[in-house]
Amino acid sequence: MDEARMWAGVEQGRLRLADFLEGLSEQDWERPSLCDGWRIRDVAAHLAGNAQFGTKDWLREAVRARGSFDRMVRESARRLAAAPPGEIVAQLRTFAGSRRVPPAPGAGADSTIMDVLTHTLDIGLVLGHEPEIPPEDAVAGLGSLWKLRFPFNPRKHLKGLRLVAEDADWAVGSGPEVRGPAASFLLLLTNRPAAYDRLEGPGLASARVRLG
Repeated sequence: MDEARMWAGVEQGRLRLADFLEGLSEQDWERPSLCDGWRIRDVAAHLAGNAQFGTKDWLREAVRARGSFDRMVRESARRLAAAPPGEIVAQLRTFAGSRRVPPAPGAGADSTIMDVLTHTLDIGLVLGHEPEIPPEDAVAGLGSLWKLRFPFNPRKHLKGLRLVAEDADWAVGSGPEVRGPAASFLLLLTNRPAAYDRLEGPGLASARVRLG
């Protein structure tokens, strides 16, 4: 998938998420997401912030976090999450077409579509909603994840297994197979336990042990 198509997928993904979030109750916004330690409102605010922040904004956040990447991402999301839900939804819509990315090595359209789609699953699945994730968009995100060394490094942890998307042209690795929808591999490669009920194959038990 070319870069322009990835950015179109990012925009569509943000707009779909905004539509879903608009229908949530105040209680839903406070529920834990699949992203460990993050509420639904934290995840939504994180995505809205990523679409808005420029280099100066990220540098300011890095100073506040005293150089810790994890702290920077977590604390910036929580600050933005203090906004009313309607404001967060409006930000997602207003900046849906934004092509801003964090000033990090390798950040681009593929890492952005991965972030948007994975967090959309984080939000939707805990509420019993199956988000619309186009398989070709999921594959673009998987391409980013598979080469990522921090914080997940799936190529190292899943070495010796073959991962095969059943609804898209994506397969990596060699060995016992793990099969399922491309979107479910976004969960597996980011170490979300929700992936295990959505995948199958002789390599799944091994993947579960390796990812802890």
